Amino acid sequence: MLMLDRKKNPRAVFKICLFIVIGALALSLVPRVVAQVAAPEPAPAEHIIPGSEKIARISLGSFFKNMAETMGLYAFFFEEPKQKETTLIDPVTGKNRMATIPGWQEFLMVLVGFVIIYLGAVKDFEPLLLIPIGFGTVLVNVPLAFMGDLPHGFLRIIYDAGVGNEFFPLIIFMGIGALTDFGPLIANPKTALLGAAAQFGVFGTLFGITAANLIPGVDFNMLQACAVAIIGGADGPTTIYIAGKLARDLMATVAVAAYSYMALVPIIQPPIMKLLTSKHERLIKMKQLRHVSKVEKIVFPLLVLTLSIFLVPSAAPLIGCLMFGNFIRECGVVDRLNRTLQNELMNIVSIMLSLGVGSQMTPEKFLNPSSLIIVLMGLVAFAIATASGVLVAKFMNIFLKEKINPLIGSAGVSAVPMAARVSNKVGLEEDPSNFLLMHAMGPNVSGVIGTAIAAGVMIAVYSGSV
Repeated sequence: MLMLDRKKNPRAVFKICLFIVIGALALSLVPRVVAQVAAPEPAPAEHIIPGSEKIARISLGSFFKNMAETMGLYAFFFEEPKQKETTLIDPVTGKNRMATIPGWQEFLMVLVGFVIIYLGAVKDFEPLLLIPIGFGTVLVNVPLAFMGDLPHGFLRIIYDAGVGNEFFPLIIFMGIGALTDFGPLIANPKTALLGAAAQFGVFGTLFGITAANLIPGVDFNMLQACAVAIIGGADGPTTIYIAGKLARDLMATVAVAAYSYMALVPIIQPPIMKLLTSKHERLIKMKQLRHVSKVEKIVFPLLVLTLSIFLVPSAAPLIGCLMFGNFIRECGVVDRLNRTLQNELMNIVSIMLSLGVGSQMTPEKFLNPSSLIIVLMGLVAFAIATASGVLVAKFMNIFLKEKINPLIGSAGVSAVPMAARVSNKVGLEEDPSNFLLMHAMGPNVSGVIGTAIAAGVMIAVYSGSV
């Protein structure tokens, strides 16, 4: 055939081969096309991550609905009130009571937290303590964050680790001991009476708490009264310690009240001091304190600890930690430990303690008539403690040849060293050459010991009732 002769007609040969290839390809595809036409249409594939078969598919509408219901605004103002387990024990069932908490109450507590932050950051009221307490208050009341819930809430872990078991307050007392110079008290021991006089504010407030029970909606027992009364000592760690022992449900309120009044010392004390003293008394100059030897400073914490063990062992945890820190300061052979107690450890534990206290600022514990009474009675306790110190100093002057300036009596509260600075400031206002700071440090540091002893007495008497 001439058409197959490549030499004579190569173009025709190429066309024939191309036709054969195209025909074979078409024949191979026909069965597949026919099979697909005859087969039913398959269901659309599920485009899901393997293992997610049991998870509901979310439509666009459901997505936006879920987002709206998990917003803080919805939880604060539109969500149904939720049931929450409290630290209060039901006397009938013996189990923790349940409280109904509307979202708006949590919102109100968030605002309270911001007010506390404002007082610390802007007004400079104990900022090292009030700022963390304020943030703890805000965070624990954030809805759907669960930061204060059992068992793994961040703030709950902090609280259980050292606030609820009194661990952090004792560490703070070690730091206070390392920062405290007991020399002025050793040089003038009679000023210890002024520190003891301030405890009238603590015990006197117990009667006020008893009277407060006559107010409708207020119901304090004796353990709670002790926790409130100790505010008069103006000692935050001791207040937290005794609240942890006797009245945990009041811990947040009494702690915030104690630290607030410590910060308000320059405002609360001067009017009371001036009201109870004459200009002549405020002008009294005191002799310079004698030099206190190193041996005396080393022996002092050991002596106080020994007396505490024999006389008030229930106060030994507080007194012991205070004197341990002071002994490390004075012995002079462990400077690294002394610096750690004064700085790194003190700062870290202060943060943890304050956040833990703030975590207890929840609606069921704070938004009730009893909380308002605690704040008011704390002020009464603080005022009585200040006045008692001044009046006892005036009484002592009746029998002393070398008179005491009654202004230093107000430093008997435990706010170290702020109360001593206030005594010095009021004295300088009357006479710019009358420096009372070191004299006021005597009753000031003795007030720390006195408040710890008062707390120990309360715990010894009522710990069996817990």
